Amino acid sequence: MSQITKLEEQLAHLTKAMDDMSDVVARQDAEIAILTRRVEMLMSREAEREADGSSGSIPLADQKPPHW
Repeated sequence: MSQITKLEEQLAHLTKAMDDMSDVVARQDAEIAILTRRVEMLMSREAEREADGSSGSIPLADQKPPHW
């Protein structure tokens, strides 16, 4: 096998690996975007719930833990 053939094989394998990793990164980016939206929605819902149900008490996020 000639040196050029070996280099072409290596290049083909590296190109395939790069394409596979690019697909993984794109999929992870989409998943992160979905999870970010879900966290924002949950934070908003929790803030509304605390504001509606607190009736003057301190929100949980601002309370000191019981061991303090």
